[in-house]
Amino acid sequence: MGHNHHHHSAPVSGKNLLISIILNIAITLAQVIGGFLSGSLALLSDALHNFSDVISLIVSYVANILVKKDASLNRTFGYKRAEIIAAFVNSSALIVIGILLIIEAVKRFQNPLEINSNLVIWLSLVAILGNGFSVLLLKKDSKANMNMRSAYLHLFTDMMASVAVLVGGLLMKLYQVFWVDSLLTFAIAVYLIVVGFDLLKSSTRVLMLFTPTDVALEDIARKISELSEIDNVHHLHVWQLNEEETHLEAHIDFNNDISLSQFDIIIDQIKELVHNEFGINHVNIQPEFGKCECKDLIVQD
Repeated sequence: MGHNHHHHSAPVSGKNLLISIILNIAITLAQVIGGFLSGSLALLSDALHNFSDVISLIVSYVANILVKKDASLNRTFGYKRAEIIAAFVNSSALIVIGILLIIEAVKRFQNPLEINSNLVIWLSLVAILGNGFSVLLLKKDSKANMNMRSAYLHLFTDMMASVAVLVGGLLMKLYQVFWVDSLLTFAIAVYLIVVGFDLLKSSTRVLMLFTPTDVALEDIARKISELSEIDNVHHLHVWQLNEEETHLEAHIDFNNDISLSQFDIIIDQIKELVHNEFGINHVNIQPEFGKCECKDLIVQD
């Protein structure tokens, strides 16, 4: 049985995440106090949005610590899936928050209230600056990591929600149009649901061990079968352990009853092939010769 793995780990900064958590706790407290003092439902709903992000960021921070823990006898993969679970939880939360904000926006649209617009304007500016700084801190890591992307999206939508509150506050101050706030909240909530659903889909695919979307099993089987010593590729499985590790396992039929040393040479060729062509960095092959069993490409184990 051939077995190999390469790691292409992108180190993620937990420090930046911790700074974002502290900033968001401060923003949430300021908005809750300001919401009660001004009578603004917009500020209170933005505070709820921020608080949900504090919870999500803490989940992401814990996952970021766990994923670095070493494997052990009873946890042979360590906590490598912790970040995928965090992304799944966070994206689910994004969708729920989006639905709650839509309900709140509809209610507020029907009964617009007059509020202290000055306090709304100043506190939304504070939230924009705080979340904007957090967004910049996490932007780099968000491109390489699903868990960080979910945290980044939470903060980015928070910032956009605060922009909506600011615009609403300015329009209320200048023109007394209190329904604008509800309209902007509704638009942001829809965006939140769309973004959350996309992340939910991608994290679910990894958790369910689905074949990565950019990998075609037929192409892998064909490429491996082009090696002169190989007759057939079957029982083929490809899945992601996390965003950095893609695994392949397969049964391979050889044309001849080759020696173990010959198999080692061929397995190295297969590893190089699937790594270069398909980005697969963990290969597990079961060699076979003259076995009269099912040769289907995919077999339910």
